[in-house]
Amino acid sequence: MYTKAHSPELGEFLKVCRAQLSPRTVGLPDSGAPRRVPGLRREEVAQLVGISTHLYARLEQGRASVPRSVLGTLARVLHLDDEKRDHLFELAASGGREPRRRPAQKVHPQLRRILDELTATPAIVLGRHLDILAWNPLAAALLTDFDRIPAQKRNYARLLFTDPAFRELCLDWRTNARTCVAHLRLEAARHPGDPGLAALVGELSVADADFRQWWAGRQMTGLRMGTKRLRHPIVGDLALDWDSLSCEAAPAQKLLISTAAPGSPSYDGLLFLASWTADSQMPAPDAAV
Repeated sequence: MYTKAHSPELGEFLKVCRAQLSPRTVGLPDSGAPRRVPGLRREEVAQLVGISTHLYARLEQGRASVPRSVLGTLARVLHLDDEKRDHLFELAASGGREPRRRPAQKVHPQLRRILDELTATPAIVLGRHLDILAWNPLAAALLTDFDRIPAQKRNYARLLFTDPAFRELCLDWRTNARTCVAHLRLEAARHPGDPGLAALVGELSVADADFRQWWAGRQMTGLRMGTKRLRHPIVGDLALDWDSLSCEAAPAQKLLISTAAPGSPSYDGLLFLASWTADSQMPAPDAAV
């Protein structure tokens, strides 16, 4: 639901709330240099919430409409207790209409067929916000058992920042995590005010200090290809080249594949893992009568 923020009291309330916080309080670097205004700057709050500085400024001026999910993220960023959070929603509420929801994400059938054909190559399909839409068995054996994760929580960035086992698996975790942040920032620029993305950014901002700092920091460039180093509990250390492939039939979906040079230890490790995965999926033989 959108809120129509046409109240000067809302702007004053937000100014007071951000004036009471320091960069260090929300996990941002603090140089110690004097500030022209007390507390957080508008652009710092906007970056942490996942909206543009222009939109946040209009919100403080009472001239913007935002989804309730964005207000919820704003309440978390400003460290509001329950009473102040309720007050924020009361000031902003004016009976707006339900926003147009983006269609539910489903893996494109063509990408699903490609996944089924890739038996010796780990591959996953990523949708908006780096949501994990589909995967092949080798990707699950390499990364994590995606089936154990509720569908609404299957997100690559969420795994990197909140799953300790996934973080331990990635030897170059910081590079991978910063790439995810860059992709999410690009998505935020393309779809400002997206309630799903705002909710994800708010969740990760609360959960992880690195995410807060990188999200609010200088613009970073995302990678479309590179090398990932993994420490797998079964096959040991792997160095895999990954690439992100676009699908013309579903531009919002990307096929992420990982390969290794033939004859390399990592290639042999993938072959072993593929064989192990295939064996573990074979049905048990019928018991003798």
